[in-house]
Amino acid sequence: MATKVGIREVAKAAGVSVTTVSHALNDATSFRVKAETQQLVRDVAKDLGYAPNRLASGLRNQRSQILGLVSDEITTTPFAGAMIRGAQDAAYQRGYVVMVVNSGLDSELETREISMLQQHQVDGVVYARMYHQNARLPTELAGLPTVLLDAVTDDGAISSVVPDEVGAAETAVDALIRAGHTRIGMINNVDDIPATHGRRTGFLNALRRHGLEHDPRHFVIATAHTQGGREAALDLLAQPDRPTALFCFSDRVAMGAYQAAMALGLRIPEDVSIVGIDNLEIIADALWPGLTTVALPHYDMGRWAVDRILDDIENPGTPAVQTQLACPLIERGSVGPPPA
Repeated sequence: MATKVGIREVAKAAGVSVTTVSHALNDATSFRVKAETQQLVRDVAKDLGYAPNRLASGLRNQRSQILGLVSDEITTTPFAGAMIRGAQDAAYQRGYVVMVVNSGLDSELETREISMLQQHQVDGVVYARMYHQNARLPTELAGLPTVLLDAVTDDGAISSVVPDEVGAAETAVDALIRAGHTRIGMINNVDDIPATHGRRTGFLNALRRHGLEHDPRHFVIATAHTQGGREAALDLLAQPDRPTALFCFSDRVAMGAYQAAMALGLRIPEDVSIVGIDNLEIIADALWPGLTTVALPHYDMGRWAVDRILDDIENPGTPAVQTQLACPLIERGSVGPPPA
């Protein structure tokens, strides 16, 4: 039977003290060790097959080193992988694991899931929503370190992370203006959610910043799916003084706009340019030409939420932070200069 490698064996092989090994392998204290010594210790530990005793560490810290991620329908969305991967990567780097539960919008199931996480003595919970929304935290989370992911709450004592909806829209419209467009239409969402209001504000901000007038005829609302986008785009693109470019609430709406352009005999981007939001790759990469879009930072939000909750756990009483993360432009082939 193979001999179990402990911290003393790592210290002996690396030629350093046990204390140095302990600090080098602990993300919370590694700053006390020179970078080259950290790397040496970690390389030796890896070569020897050393695995830290998380149970013993947890007993010393009175922590389980487990976090819970409670979601509504995230695991059924195309963005689940990025958000959960970001959370897990951040947790792993700091010696934690993440338990993911998904309620499917069933409040009774959510209550049971939170109870189960508490039975596993999780050190904190990331409470995540499938899209940016106002959320009310379950009373069962009271007293447990909690961070909101892709949601906000009226409780200023709770940290949260969401996309910068205003900035995302400004980025999308700026791309169209840089290409030379001055008649830009927007297909917005009909739902009363933060993204609807933020993206409208960003659209108007970008026009105003570039000295362009907003034509109310070029602003329409629709259900945020392909059919809604198609019907709205048919109305916009059939106008005598039609927009030469469309900013769409989402990639699904943008796909409907593609269909409307095709039905009207318009080429993309020669006759009309289109930009979306989401970077839903199953759509954005599949459309021809590829859809230029603004990516929502799901991976970065997952990382931020876990880093924040671990900071709260390690430094109790730290003031809460409500942050918005930037959304980058992903350029493909749907934007060009306006037609002559």
